[in-house]
Amino acid sequence: MPELMSFSFSQLHFQLLIPMAISLLGGIVILGVGIFNKSNTRDLCVSISVLFVLLNLGFILGVLIETYHASGFFNLLLVDGISLLTQIIILTSALLLFPLFINKTNLPECQKPEFYALFLFSIAGFGFMVSSNNLILILLGLETASLSLYALIALHNRSSAFEASIKYFTMGSLATAFYAFGAMLLYTATGSVDTIGIAQFLQQHAFEPSPLAIIGFILMLCALGFKISVVPFHTWGPDVYEGSNSLLAAFISIAPKIATFAVTLRIFDVFISSDNVWIEYVLYALVILTMSVPNLIALIQEDVKRMLAYSSISHSGFVLGAILINTHQSHTILFFYWFLFLFTNIGAFAILWLMQDDDHTFHPRFSHPYAKFSGMIHTSPILAILLSVFMIALAGIPPLSVFWGKMYLMASALDAGYIALAIFMAINSTIAAFYYFKLVVYIFVKEPHSLSTNFDSHLCLASKGVLTISLAVSVLSLFLVQNLLEFISKYIGNSGF
Repeated sequence: MPELMSFSFSQLHFQLLIPMAISLLGGIVILGVGIFNKSNTRDLCVSISVLFVLLNLGFILGVLIETYHASGFFNLLLVDGISLLTQIIILTSALLLFPLFINKTNLPECQKPEFYALFLFSIAGFGFMVSSNNLILILLGLETASLSLYALIALHNRSSAFEASIKYFTMGSLATAFYAFGAMLLYTATGSVDTIGIAQFLQQHAFEPSPLAIIGFILMLCALGFKISVVPFHTWGPDVYEGSNSLLAAFISIAPKIATFAVTLRIFDVFISSDNVWIEYVLYALVILTMSVPNLIALIQEDVKRMLAYSSISHSGFVLGAILINTHQSHTILFFYWFLFLFTNIGAFAILWLMQDDDHTFHPRFSHPYAKFSGMIHTSPILAILLSVFMIALAGIPPLSVFWGKMYLMASALDAGYIALAIFMAINSTIAAFYYFKLVVYIFVKEPHSLSTNFDSHLCLASKGVLTISLAVSVLSLFLVQNLLEFISKYIGNSGF
């Protein structure tokens, strides 16, 4: 008779599950509020969402931050430096975005409790996704987050939103299919669905080329490429941004990508470390294409939101370069870059949110055409100055936020011998400056449009607070660089990949 497995509940380490449980509980509470409270639902739901995000962030920073490397639930959950840093970035972005829903731009979906519940469910999904090195649990977390985002986009209740939701769903379905087949082949080749077990198998066999493992690697790369919007899997990405409301587009530009970067680090580290030249060539090509192609397309965009969509994809290419370089320094810069980028990018999208124009006054298709920003310094001086600062920061102009990420990333590439990669980064930074400064020119040089209004009147206390924080980090990042790098480096050094 087989012996029963014995274990104590303390060995499960339930505390590792608490961040995801907080987000799930918050979503359930909000759904309950929607049933029993029919008046002023939006403000209450925003307050509850902020409360649960703060609880989540507080638990991570107050309790789990001392847990450098811990596993639980029979090694299904893994909380290490990468997991903690990723969750901090996702929760910080959510904490900045939720208060912005309280302003004079009242879209229908913002009045629905399920909107905020789905938002919290997506955060929980990303938490499971990055807190595991098990391919199955990663997939479950990915699907939980993705399904929530599909529904969130569709709640915008516009034809463009339905189109965006269907396209995002199609991209997600393809990603899931590629991921499932890739995971199956990796399991067949190595006998493990655990990234550590896969790495140990490949190391024991001296990285001998296994056709199944290589095909599995390619399929997994395609799957994660859809989530990061790697070229050529980026095609529908800008359409998703365009069809989403501006705040949701900001979240999509931050959270799914950093979560996927974390998973990519876990899965592909062993393949990149194998010194297989073909794997390096493939990644090198993807990095160059993802930096360059969206940059060039952004130059010809007529809509600022679509320009920012292509811009976000190009920034993903920069950060993907950190995974290619594959050093402790580059991994540190990955999270450093994305942390600074999130404040500046959210600041830019927040201003688009405050300038929401659903009746397409300025353009028959686009809600944020360049003409809308003509002479904005005269009609909406506060938002004009803020948006200009965010554009200059995104362009990587010193000493603003994104400059430090790009500078340290290029230095990391040079230190690792990737001279050509550093040159391409510099060239693409120069190209990007053109479309960022194009908007600045419209704001300061062009004459105001005849239909222009004072969008500064849309500012409320919450939006003022968020924009002030975003501006402060973008402008004063020089004083954060050293401490932030040391903090991130410490946790990258204690990661289980």
